Amino acid sequence: MSRIGKKVIDLPAAVKVAVSPEGGVKVEGPKGKLEWTLPKQIKARIENSTVVVERESELRNVRALHGLSRALVANMVTGVSTGFVKDLEIHGVGFKAAVQGKALNLSLGFSHPVLFPIPEGIKVTVTENTKIKIEGVDKKVVGQVAADIRAYYPPEPYKGKGVRYAGEHLIRKEGKTVQ
Repeated sequence: MSRIGKKVIDLPAAVKVAVSPEGGVKVEGPKGKLEWTLPKQIKARIENSTVVVERESELRNVRALHGLSRALVANMVTGVSTGFVKDLEIHGVGFKAAVQGKALNLSLGFSHPVLFPIPEGIKVTVTENTKIKIEGVDKKVVGQVAADIRAYYPPEPYKGKGVRYAGEHLIRKEGKTVQ
């Protein structure tokens, strides 16, 4: 039995979950709504204030889908109740960010500003011109937006300039020395 898959998902008071016979899962809470379809071999049912995810067979790929499905449904419940947050930091002289309408304007030392379109359902706030906070209900989308912004200028190991996750440890290199 999958250790992750056999855990039940506790539902907070404000969250409503609906499971269709075809495997569609709809989760609704104070922060928003999310939908996802379970794989064919995985079933979910609601008992009292918990969600139980079960599998039909003991095949290796079905066991893997069992744990995955339970984790994704748990992330949906967490997302609509409390939401997910990713923090980014910009390091470098003259590097800054600003939200302009539905786009994030990044000045990263290029000859032109980088305009990143903010997807629907994502809230981006900038503090101190160098700290970016990404919030949303879908964990996958929040993480992908953070990764896309970081990809414009990943932190380089010599001077440490670039966009990095908050708390990310960067291994610095020494560089060339004159003899």
